[in-house]
Amino acid sequence: MLQLTPQSRVFLAREPADFRRGIDGLAALCRQRLGEDPMAGAIFVFRNRRGTSLKLLCYDLGEAPRYVE
Repeated sequence: MLQLTPQSRVFLAREPADFRRGIDGLAALCRQRLGEDPMAGAIFVFRNRRGTSLKLLCYDLGEAPRYVE
């Protein structure tokens, strides 16, 4: 479960993402396209090409990634 607080930062990728990528691939998109560090605790939202699905990527500070489909 993700907990949103007033301090939470959420980034939405405008371009569709290839959902065949794993966690590492989506983290690379965070760095390349959004220019943000995925390990900083923000929530990153990606959509597929048809716009029918979303995936969220969030790393807890110092812990394993959370990956929500």
